[in-house]
Amino acid sequence: MSETTAPEPHVHDSLKPVVAVHDRPSWELLSTCVHCGLCLNHCPTYKLLGNEMDSPRGRIYQMLQVNEGRMPLGDTFVTHIDRCLGCVACEIACPSGVKYGRIVERARAQIEQGYKRPFIQRTLRNFFYNRVIPNFDTLRFVAGTMRFYQRSGLQTLVRKSGLLKLMGVADLDRLSPQIDREFFFGEIGKVFPAVGEKRGTVAFVAGCINNVAFSHLNRATLNVLTQNGIEVHIPQGQGCCGALHAHAGLRDEARELARHNINIFLGGSYDAFVTNAAGCGSNMKEYDDLLENDPAYLSRAKEFTAKMKDVTEYLAGIGLRTPKRKIGQKVAYQDPCHLANAQRIRTQPRELLTAIGCELVELPHSDQCCGSAGVYNVAQNELSMKILEKKMEDVTSVSYDMLATANVGCMIQLRAGMEQHGLKTPVKHVIELLDEAYASS
Repeated sequence: MSETTAPEPHVHDSLKPVVAVHDRPSWELLSTCVHCGLCLNHCPTYKLLGNEMDSPRGRIYQMLQVNEGRMPLGDTFVTHIDRCLGCVACEIACPSGVKYGRIVERARAQIEQGYKRPFIQRTLRNFFYNRVIPNFDTLRFVAGTMRFYQRSGLQTLVRKSGLLKLMGVADLDRLSPQIDREFFFGEIGKVFPAVGEKRGTVAFVAGCINNVAFSHLNRATLNVLTQNGIEVHIPQGQGCCGALHAHAGLRDEARELARHNINIFLGGSYDAFVTNAAGCGSNMKEYDDLLENDPAYLSRAKEFTAKMKDVTEYLAGIGLRTPKRKIGQKVAYQDPCHLANAQRIRTQPRELLTAIGCELVELPHSDQCCGSAGVYNVAQNELSMKILEKKMEDVTSVSYDMLATANVGCMIQLRAGMEQHGLKTPVKHVIELLDEAYASS
């Protein structure tokens, strides 16, 4: 297949040998793609690289070839699938309703089960996905060590030494989140009463990284919800949502995490389950897809997903109480991919910003990915930085006082972009601005 031309029409041949794995994109999912190419100009990697193999259409073609034994599940295939951000901007453009996000996650599961990654990569992935993220005790220890490194002066010393540039990891260092002085773990298990007349009861998903690097955002979320008459429970025993595992192709691990959270959250009586992380919310809204072949959990997964809400979605739905303070600043809003594209939540964050007195400034291509994409900015750092540079062209093309978004990964990425360009413009979560408006209420 050439770099820029469309693949030839595919004829399904079920007689060809297939890779023997229990997770792979099905013919039913793949066959919805008619290879029209309308997705191409919405795909960040295709626009950057100009390579058909790095477009949604080209990747689907390769998946078909691998499934039928016409292409090896080898280095070339893995390279092109790994390069996908999973931003699902292609789904918005697709006239055929291709569920590309589900397709690429299954292809990555196929890779995990049928391809052996290099030793160092395997070791790091195993440590991160199986030791750190799902185990809050390990996460607390690792974050505590990183906090000491950041706050003791060691990080500043290492940065000034030029060692990071020499090792080629200066960009990775810039993307490391600032670890909080006080973690959020102590709030898990508590109940926060509604302020004034009670309007509802929710269970809050505290997240993983949020507990150690965005505890202030979690506390802001609690304040905004309670100020709006919502009683907030933070269920004891909750764990990682499994989003990063599912995106990485670790679907069995993601399923175990999903079952655990379903047990925990369905154990109480709540109007909704609320998260402030778009990536987590997107994944948790698809627990029913993840557990589609689990008869013991499928109906419970559907019950769970019906109650899952992004915090901006939930607040816009119940209607904000008028805060005493208005944020009289010009705010540009950047759409997180897993909020705008995966969950189709676009107007609600803008409505909330307008409701607290922000003058909304629209960014050019605000729905184009910033390059964060979970751990993509670490795993595919060079590509991520190029995509971020394209985003910064849009960010610097308009005038505003602060940049707002609704996902912590986007915040980290955009702050790195601001630093690279020597800009002091704050990057905040929508909920942080709402919290400022309610601070004096």
